[in-house]
This record gives sequence, structure tokens and C-alpha cells, in this order.
Amino acid sequence: MTIRPAVQTDLAAVLAFIRELAEYEKMAGQVVATEELLREWMFEKGAAEALIGEVDGEAVGFALFFHNFSTFQGRAGVYLEDLYVRPEYRGRGFGRAFLRRLAAIAAERGCGRLEWSCLDWNTPSIEFYRALGAVPMDDWTVYRVAGESLAGLAEGE
Repeated sequence: MTIRPAVQTDLAAVLAFIRELAEYEKMAGQVVATEELLREWMFEKGAAEALIGEVDGEAVGFALFFHNFSTFQGRAGVYLEDLYVRPEYRGRGFGRAFLRRLAAIAAERGCGRLEWSCLDWNTPSIEFYRALGAVPMDDWTVYRVAGESLAGLAEGE
């Protein structure tokens, strides 16, 4: 089992993992990402990074993350957007290994925290995260503006 930074030749695998995760989360119809979009935003604009988990050279999972910023702490944090391991490789320590690597990246970069969101119904993941010492932020609600609402807000409507 190895975990390494993703490179451009991993984009097909990253997109496949995104689609598999979306299927698991019952959101497959929401995936509009393409390899071209991922290349642009990850490698040209540097908006996100990914780690690839491998077994014998085969990609079996990924973690996609980016920096956020805490005004209270006055420094960046690492936000884990997606963590996915193919079902047949779960229970082997990949999730823990990905999170350890992300924690190490955060520490190496001087970040103040590592954060992520989890769907309320995803009990196996919630239990796993709590076992690692993660604490849910029950006092916070995530808000989102997207699609037509985003366009309307941008145009002043």
C-alpha cells in the first residue's frame, strides 16, 4: 500500500473515483467534471491537489483536498473535499493512511487544521472519523449557492 501525490496521468483514475463516490452518495447525476476540467483546476490553476492510494501499482482510492483559511487562526487549513477507497480495498487501513498523510501535509505546511464534511446518513464513515478523534461541528450549517442562484447573485439579482 502506497500513497503518493496525483500527477496529470492520474486524471482518468481521479475522475473514475469521483464517479464511483458520486454513485455511492446517490449523486451520480450531479457529476459534470471532466479530465479537462480537473487538469485545468488542479494542475494549471492549482486550486486542488490529490493523493492516490495504490496496491501493486493499481490505483484503489484517492483523497482530493485544497487549502482554506481561518481568519480566527490567521492561517490556512487543509479541507478534504473527497476521500474514496474502492469497496474491495476498504478495511485495510487506507482511510487512516490517507488522513494521516493529510494531517502530515497540514502540519508540514503550518496549517491550523484539517477539516471535511460527511453526509449525515453515512454512519460507517462517521464512526470511522470519530474513532480517529474527529469532532463533528454540530453548531455549523453548510450553505451553498450554485448554478442559476450563483449566476443570479453574481449579476446582482
